[in-house]
Amino acid sequence: MAKFLRIGVHQSNVSGYTSKAWSIRRAGSTVMLKWGAVKVTGIGPDRRIYWSLPPREKAVRCGTEKRATAYVKKAIARRMGHRYERLPESVVIGRTRRRPAPDKVSLDRALATMMFVDIVRSTEIAARMGDRRWSEVMHHYYAAVRRELRTASGKEVTTTGDGMLAMFKAAAKAIRCAAGIRDAVRTLGLEVRAGLHAGEYQLIGGEVVGIAIHIGARVAAKASANEVMVSSAVKDLVPKSGIRFTDRGMHSLKGVPQKWRLFVVDP
Repeated sequence: MAKFLRIGVHQSNVSGYTSKAWSIRRAGSTVMLKWGAVKVTGIGPDRRIYWSLPPREKAVRCGTEKRATAYVKKAIARRMGHRYERLPESVVIGRTRRRPAPDKVSLDRALATMMFVDIVRSTEIAARMGDRRWSEVMHHYYAAVRRELRTASGKEVTTTGDGMLAMFKAAAKAIRCAAGIRDAVRTLGLEVRAGLHAGEYQLIGGEVVGIAIHIGARVAAKASANEVMVSSAVKDLVPKSGIRFTDRGMHSLKGVPQKWRLFVVDP
């Protein structure tokens, strides 16, 4: 069985709203599909996935096992092309989970630097490489990303198909981590872009919540290939770090009420 997850990272709650999961299973000449909105809780190895509502299901009768196998291959390629993360078969998507009662919600806030990083033109590259080679490259890609994350004492929040959201206590370490990832994945023939923003977040039921996450995603969307772009909030936290920036001016960020001044980290 093949399982896929796509995190909705463009809302203030990175673990909710547009997150969606698929499962694809072949039984003889029939392909069983299951899909729907999901809720994601926890961070890193503690991540758990639950159906937000009962999932939709469909049985596709292909006539022969050969046709069914071809259908599954196309369905998997389509999910990868739509920036889904392929999940290990051991991952269980649980039943709909009830929301915690309001008195069980922690309202403690903390400050962190959020880093978004993803692969530029990933769909085009995946189509050119094919599923098997792309899966190998993605394995090495995430290994490189997590190696740089450990070096910089960053904390992985979630993956987003071909990208990652992580957070850091120190803004300078976040910037150096993003630059390290950019340099490390070049050996794989990949280009990445990264966006960083500093602000408050909350942990509610194991989920990372806050407008800072939303702004960080929008900053990343403004970056070009091989660029590490930061908001003025991040730049202001590293005045004596020796890190140099190029001012890219004021920008309107979709869904964000005020404009932000953005900077690109100099190579």
